Amino acid sequence: MSDDSPGAPVRLPERPQVLRSSRVVLPDGERAAAVHLADGRITAITAPTEVPADAQVTDLGDLALLPGVVDSHVHVNEPGRTEWEGFATATRAAAAGGVTTIIDMPLNSIPPTTSLAALAAKRAVAEGQIAVDVGFWGGIIGADTRNLADLAALHDAGVFGFKAFLAPSGVEEFPHVSMEVLAAAARHTARMGALTVVHAEAPAVLEAAPPVAGRAFASWLASRPAAAETQAVAGLAALSAATGARLHVLHLSAADALDEILAAREEGLLLTAETCPHYLTFTAEEVPEGATVFKCAPPIRDRTNLDRLWDAMSAGLLTGVVSDHSPSTPEVKHIDSGDFAAAWGGIASVQIGLPAVWTQARVRGHTLADVVGWMSAGPADLAGLRGKGRLAVGADADIVVFDPDASFLVEPSMLRHRHPLTPYAGRSLDGVVRATYLRGVRADGDRPPRGRLLAR
Repeated sequence: MSDDSPGAPVRLPERPQVLRSSRVVLPDGERAAAVHLADGRITAITAPTEVPADAQVTDLGDLALLPGVVDSHVHVNEPGRTEWEGFATATRAAAAGGVTTIIDMPLNSIPPTTSLAALAAKRAVAEGQIAVDVGFWGGIIGADTRNLADLAALHDAGVFGFKAFLAPSGVEEFPHVSMEVLAAAARHTARMGALTVVHAEAPAVLEAAPPVAGRAFASWLASRPAAAETQAVAGLAALSAATGARLHVLHLSAADALDEILAAREEGLLLTAETCPHYLTFTAEEVPEGATVFKCAPPIRDRTNLDRLWDAMSAGLLTGVVSDHSPSTPEVKHIDSGDFAAAWGGIASVQIGLPAVWTQARVRGHTLADVVGWMSAGPADLAGLRGKGRLAVGADADIVVFDPDASFLVEPSMLRHRHPLTPYAGRSLDGVVRATYLRGVRADGDRPPRGRLLAR
């Protein structure tokens, strides 16, 4: 029976939906505006008074409207290590923190996303339980080039690019690659027009560094010197020049490597880099003994390094700020012993990245528009997500209602990821996410999951 057949239910048109605020962060700046939504997209952006008479208007006063955060660096770990994290918990945490899109890294799940079968397994387990939209990176692994045969198939299946490690990844099923194997992969990805993202630490430098011992964070820091990043980034710049490949440096920690990024930009090379909220928030000097929640690779460095990273943000030298959300169980994190040698290296922060960055940005004179550029538009552009990361006509109605002047204390009980472990616990942060809309519908809280699986 067609909809216009006798007896068919009458479908009334939905009332237009409008979100109105005195602080709407748009691509051309912040101003008062009304954002009109229909069918999951932004249909118009008008002056606050220009709304249809029959519109369902939500007036948010001085609360800021931001585009949903796009976090292109999240480890969900499911299937295989779902006891560490999973799609349901990771995406609920993301929605609570104003993140409306994540791109899942190809590890630490089992199997890793290095084949079509593994990608299908991830998509199958994610379907129906994701609170935000989810895309996937593929992986480049191994001591030889056998994995390269899978890259074209994964690219055709819609992964957003390919990740490789130049140093050991920490899990045996995702082995790191030599620069020679990465070069072969880069030539392959360049022909496809695909992005290659790289954990950039030179293994030879790490091997020559002193081993990690005991509960002292200084020991962990000494084992991952800045030279490891600088040398690896220089190698990636040379590789981009030789192959024309589009390469991206993940989670840049060492400010010393910024000179290599700047030189590559001046040469017109296709080399970019990101950093993370924890590198812009914490310093090595403040990490307590045995506090393994701070362990990540590359490590958190000193105060001077943090200030230089902020200078790079101000100069537009880094394309984005993403969480590198990499949680694990308290046992794997060795919370009880505080043993930095044994503990898993990863920081869980997908829920609190936005306020963490805003807290540091505002005291340095940055605006909400700057933060949106780093955390929404920048990662969306990196991944080629044209309908994400900005409040613009035709874009997905992924919107964050943000109170930039409120503050809160990070309590473990408020965290939605599987294990409430984070170095931000007990820290006061500025900026509270009041609501998250995914394609025009509230996605935060305990609402039914409405996320979609994304393909490039």
